[in-house]
Amino acid sequence: MEKAHLIVLGGGTAGWMSALLMAKKLGVHANITLVESPDIPVIGVGEGTTPYIKQFFKQLDIAEQDWMPACQATYKCGIRFPDWSTKNQYQSYFHPFFSPLDKQVGEAFFHNANCRRAGIDVDANPNHYFVTSYLAKQGLSPHCQQPLPFELDYAYHFDAGLLGTFLQSIGTKMGVTHQQCNIIDVERHLNGDIAAIISDQGERLTADYFIDCSGFRGQLIEQTLDVPFYSYASSLKNNAAVAIQVEHQQPSKLPDKLPTETRSSALANGWMWNIPLTQRWGNGYVYSRDYLNQEQAERELRTALGISDEISARHLSMKVGRRQEHWRNNVFAIGLSQGFVEPLEATALMLVQYTIEHACEAIAGQLGGEVARLNDSKQKFNDTINDMFDGVRDYILVHYLTNSRNDSQYWLDSRNELYVPDAVQHLLEVWQSDADIDKELEHYFQTSMYSRASWYCLLAGMGVFPKVKQRSVQVSAQIAPLQPVVKYNQNCTQHFRAQQDVLAGY
Repeated sequence: MEKAHLIVLGGGTAGWMSALLMAKKLGVHANITLVESPDIPVIGVGEGTTPYIKQFFKQLDIAEQDWMPACQATYKCGIRFPDWSTKNQYQSYFHPFFSPLDKQVGEAFFHNANCRRAGIDVDANPNHYFVTSYLAKQGLSPHCQQPLPFELDYAYHFDAGLLGTFLQSIGTKMGVTHQQCNIIDVERHLNGDIAAIISDQGERLTADYFIDCSGFRGQLIEQTLDVPFYSYASSLKNNAAVAIQVEHQQPSKLPDKLPTETRSSALANGWMWNIPLTQRWGNGYVYSRDYLNQEQAERELRTALGISDEISARHLSMKVGRRQEHWRNNVFAIGLSQGFVEPLEATALMLVQYTIEHACEAIAGQLGGEVARLNDSKQKFNDTINDMFDGVRDYILVHYLTNSRNDSQYWLDSRNELYVPDAVQHLLEVWQSDADIDKELEHYFQTSMYSRASWYCLLAGMGVFPKVKQRSVQVSAQIAPLQPVVKYNQNCTQHFRAQQDVLAGY
C-alpha cells in the first residue's frame, strides 16, 4: 500500500475527529497535518450526541474517565420532547436509546401502539415503556452497579470547545502535525485536484488528499471546487439560533439528580434545547427569521429560562442542507463544510463520524490500488452520505409535520406548508392506515439510520393515530398491560448508579 499525505483544513471538533480517526485507521500509510487559522473562532455550540460517538472513543482507546472530566461531560440516555403535542396524554414524550433491557417491554410498546392505531384505547406513550426514560428522569447513569452481559446504548453531553482542545492534545501525541496559519490561496492541478494551499506566511502546503473542515464557508469544497449546495429550506425552515449558557449555582459541584437527558421543548416559534453539563446548562432557541428577529428570539428564550439580561447570549445563523458531493477530486468535505441539519436529534457529530469512517475506507482503497474504480467509488461514497443526510432530514421533518400546536403561524405552517418527500408522505399514510407499518419501515431502513423503535416513538409519542377506527389492523384484541412494564422498569432502575456518583469517581 502506498503512503499518502493528508491535510485537514480546519480545527474544532470535526477537524480533530477527522485527524485522529484517520491517523488511527490509516496508520503508517498516512502522514496527517491539521492546519487551522488562529483568527477564526470555533463555532462549538453542539453539545449533544448519539450513541455512535462511543465507537469513536473506543477506536482511539480513550476511556470515559480520561475525557469526560476534561470536557464537563455528562451522560445522555435520550431526548425528551415537551410541548410539541397538545393531545391529551401526549404533551411530552421520550426518544430513548433502545437496548437489550428494552427487548421485552419494547415489544409491549410496539403492540400497544398498533392497538392504538386500530382504534383501541390504550396508553401508547413511549415514556412508560423504556428503561432509559426512567434513568433520565432520576438522574441515573447508564452504568449498572453489577456488570451486565451487554452494554446499554447511551450518549454524552459535553462542551464542544473543550472536546476540540482535548482531541488536539491526543492528536499531537499520535503524530498529527498541527500548524496554525491563514490560507489565502489554493493551487490546482490540470485535472482539477488541489495541488497545494498557500499560507499567509508564503508557505506552500502540498498533500495527496485534503479534508475540508473549514466550516460553513467551505474554503475548498465551495470556494475552490464550487460543489453545489442542496438546501433543505423547503422542508426545514429554521435558519437561526440563539444560545445562552447558565452556570450551576455551585459550578464546582454537580447538582443532585442532574437529568441524563436532553430536553427539546417547543416554544412559540421554534424549539429550545436544555443540555446539562457538569458546570453549567447549555441552552438555546432554534427558530426561523421568517417569523421573528434576533431580539424577539432572545427575549423569548430568556423568558423561558427565567434569566436576566446580564447573562450574555450568542446568535448564530444556520445554513441547513448538504453538498451534492462530499468527495470531489482529492477533497473530502466533513462537518459544516459538507452540510448541516438542525440539532433537534443531535446528529451533527454522528454525520461527521460517519463521513470520516467512509472517507478512511475510500482513501485506503485508493492507496491499495483501486484507482481504476475511482469514479464508481466517488459515486457510491456521495450517494451513501447523501442518503444519511436526507434520512436525518426526513426524521426531523416529521417532528414538525406531526405537531398539534395552534398558538402561532409558525406551527400551523410547520404542519401545512413544508415540502414533504414522497417516501415520508407514504410512510405517514401507512401509519395512518390499516397497512403493515413494520413492513414499510423495513423497506425504509435501507436509506434511513433511524430504527423501528425511533419511528414508533416519534409517531406514537406525538399522539398521531387514525381518527377513525381501523379494526382491520392486524393486532390482538388483548392489549399488553402497562402495570408489569412500569414495575419492570422501576425494578431495573434500582440497579443503576447515580450520575454524580459515577462522575465523582473520575
